[in-house]
Amino acid sequence: MSFAAGEMDIFSLPSTAHYSYFPPLPPPFSASMFAAKPHHPTALSLLNSLPDPPSNHAPASPPRRPTSHKPLKTSTSHYSKSSRNPLKNLINSQPQPTPSSIISPPPPHTLASKLWLSSKLSPPPPPPPPSAPEEILCSSDDENLEGSSDENEMYVPRSEFVEKGKIFVGNLPLWIKKKEVAEFFRQFGPIKNVILVKGHDDIERNMGFGFVIYGGSTAEKSAMKAVEFDGVEFHGRVLTVKLDDGRRLKGKMEERVRWVQGKEGEDYRSKWHEEREWSRRELRKVIETEPENWQAVVRAFERINKPSRKEFGLMVNYYARRGDMHRARETFERMRARGIEPSSHVYTSLIHAYAVGRDMEEALSCMRKMKDEGVELSLVTYSIIVGGFARVGDVEAAEFWFKEARERHETLNAIIYGNIIYANCQNCRMDRAEALVREMEEEGIDAPVDIYHTMMDGYTMKGDEERCLVVFERLKECSLTPSVVSYGCLINLYVKGGKVSKALEVSKMMKLAGIKHNMKTYSMLINGFIKLKDWSNAFAIFEDVIKDGLKPDVILYNNIIRAFCGMGNMDRAIRTVEEMKRARYKPTTRTFMPIIHGFARAGETRRALDVFDMMRMSGCVPTVHTFNALILGLVEKLQIEKAGEILDEMLLADVRPNKHTYTTIMHGYASVGDTGKAFEYFTKLKNEGLELDVYTYEALLKACCKSGRMQSALAVTREMNKQGIPRNTFVYNILIDGWARRGDVWEAADLMQQMRQEGVQPDIRTYTSFINGCCKAGDMPRATKTIEEMEAFGVKPNVKTYTTLIHGWARASLPEKALKCFEDMKKAGLQPDKAVYHCLMTSLLSRATVAEDYVYTGILHLCGEMVEAGMTVDMGTAVHWSRRLRKIERTGGGITEALQKTFPPDWNSHKTLNAISNTDVHFDGSDANDYDDNLLHEDSNSDNETDFDGRGIGEEYL
Repeated sequence: MSFAAGEMDIFSLPSTAHYSYFPPLPPPFSASMFAAKPHHPTALSLLNSLPDPPSNHAPASPPRRPTSHKPLKTSTSHYSKSSRNPLKNLINSQPQPTPSSIISPPPPHTLASKLWLSSKLSPPPPPPPPSAPEEILCSSDDENLEGSSDENEMYVPRSEFVEKGKIFVGNLPLWIKKKEVAEFFRQFGPIKNVILVKGHDDIERNMGFGFVIYGGSTAEKSAMKAVEFDGVEFHGRVLTVKLDDGRRLKGKMEERVRWVQGKEGEDYRSKWHEEREWSRRELRKVIETEPENWQAVVRAFERINKPSRKEFGLMVNYYARRGDMHRARETFERMRARGIEPSSHVYTSLIHAYAVGRDMEEALSCMRKMKDEGVELSLVTYSIIVGGFARVGDVEAAEFWFKEARERHETLNAIIYGNIIYANCQNCRMDRAEALVREMEEEGIDAPVDIYHTMMDGYTMKGDEERCLVVFERLKECSLTPSVVSYGCLINLYVKGGKVSKALEVSKMMKLAGIKHNMKTYSMLINGFIKLKDWSNAFAIFEDVIKDGLKPDVILYNNIIRAFCGMGNMDRAIRTVEEMKRARYKPTTRTFMPIIHGFARAGETRRALDVFDMMRMSGCVPTVHTFNALILGLVEKLQIEKAGEILDEMLLADVRPNKHTYTTIMHGYASVGDTGKAFEYFTKLKNEGLELDVYTYEALLKACCKSGRMQSALAVTREMNKQGIPRNTFVYNILIDGWARRGDVWEAADLMQQMRQEGVQPDIRTYTSFINGCCKAGDMPRATKTIEEMEAFGVKPNVKTYTTLIHGWARASLPEKALKCFEDMKKAGLQPDKAVYHCLMTSLLSRATVAEDYVYTGILHLCGEMVEAGMTVDMGTAVHWSRRLRKIERTGGGITEALQKTFPPDWNSHKTLNAISNTDVHFDGSDANDYDDNLLHEDSNSDNETDFDGRGIGEEYL
């Protein structure tokens, strides 16, 4: 039996003392039968029969030859007992035998006398011929015991423990590695294995000696050639090269025998090995039970004496799951520094660490290293690479490595298919994802439930409700049980589509199925109600979270803070931040952004800056998104100059503005019609190399259309075409509104036709802007026809559409048409707002001098509705209407009495009347025409609430 291949993994020699002398073994016996016997104290008699090891300082002496031709004495009764044995007084209290007792027959109670049956079954070998020259001392090396006589020295054949083709190499440099030793001794023949004896205190170094084992049919000849180079210089050391004398294997065999004699039926395990195995088990236990306790895992690993590749692989895999690619690499390099070559599993764990950390360049570098070193790239390795590129959104790279995996491996599994399907779904390439699912099923691989969820999520991002529901139904048909993730995908689908009522229906389905909500599903519902500005239901969902015993996390707190800011309760939002801190949650920049934006939008710049400082005191470093929130609030309050100052402060704080920063300021200047400033920031954006998108050009078009510079707007559209940026609905709405402001119906109609040709569908704002242009041009028949056309296309008019049409009839001095349009609006189920009443009342008062019955009736009816709705007009409108009344009822009357009920409460104050009479108030119906000035502002993408960086708020879970 040879232990050469793995002897250093099982037996590690701390020093050369392990080569001490041991006497020959007892006569052969059956180990299994011995193991079956009960333990007997006489088994310890072997300890007394062992001579003392030689002194470490004793010089080596050549092997002694027998002085006579007498047969060799092999019985255990002939072992001599050294007078220097330190254990003799502890184990055997009998007096030391005299020399005459040594050569006497064995005592009746010795171990050999009790093995008479095994001696019969396996008799000892006959003694060798007395004149055999190849017999040598049974010493484990060339040393001889001091004071031992010729009669006491026992001889056994060296071939019993000597391994052919194995050489001993001494005086090696302490830093040498197996690779260097193998390269030097490979010149004598093929090498089977290289063993370097490692140190225990510093296991990165060896003990200065080792063994080289040659393989093949010429192993013995190769070893003989290598021995001839004894004394050769190797890296500054003179090597000692000898044939293996069997000392090492003999010592191990005797240790095993002693262990078997001491404990029955157990394999050899030294105390050092037992301690290391216990440390290994502790490491696995800590990783499985306390993966979040990083310090405990590291301490358990450091307690392992001389960790192997398996333990290093466990640590690399542990760091990979945490995404700690730097410590994973450090552990990997420590393993290689100890001379342990990484396997495919360890390399794959390191690649996994880089994939989780989204550093795909380093992951590919590891793959190239694996190929260079000839390490096999397993299917798991390819799955991790494909999944890593899927996470970073590089679907082309994911497809490339998936193709290579299919070429190298005959069969694929569901994991790698799931990763490539996920990559395509995240890029809305659903046709390719469907083809992959079909291909997987054709290969006989059943799709797990995770792939169903991935497909549902992909259809959700694409907005394909029908196919998402088909996948959900198919999931149930395949006998797969829908989980909270399955229902969460449906809730996400309806929330993103604005169908929160259907999301609530899915919530009820979950409860009927016995599935409880988790934090993600609750956060989706709250986010849906926040988008609808339904604050009460948002807080009701939050109460359900508390009732279910769930502990709110940072994301849920952030959504609640958004709700408070949306309803204008800024103080409650700040108190929620303090509540987060008491719950030991650290606020993030996303926590403070809606508060800063809310104060800035309300015009409370000072308080917004105070919250900004509070964010810094909480340990949050301001980012570009935080500054964007402040700038957006100021722009919405039309404090454009102050927003520019915040931009300068960003540069001082070494925070680089992004395209959203410049676009927000451009929208601010566009809202006031300052085309020059808008183009100035557009130039800055281009000079800094930032990406130009459709939102940037929207801001420029707004500025041009607001100021009436339509030729400049056309130049901007030509620039968009050069950049390859298509015009969407919002761009067309801005252009149509710009031409409509000038009353150019023909240009607006031409743009409407271009929209349809390019496949861009007009929306309600498109039709409203076009109707506004028709009204300004006095083409009321065309405006009425447009109303019919939009209803035919399934676009229902809203309040602003009817207000625009009413204003057009009023300008055409046809109040009866305006009244009819007003009645049509109410029949459509729309609730009139203040702008509608202002516009219609002004039109009727202007025609009241005609003294037609429908005018008087209409005025009284409108006044009654306004009073019932609790509407009061502003002071300027009241003054204008009172002047109109003087022409109708100079001394007062029913109309005056009814109309004054809609005036401000202090209208009859003597002081107010004097102030009004001395003030030249000009009213041109601007209050009723607020919708006209705001049409352009509503054409932006502001209806899709953004988190100041172009992403949806509260979508961390989605």
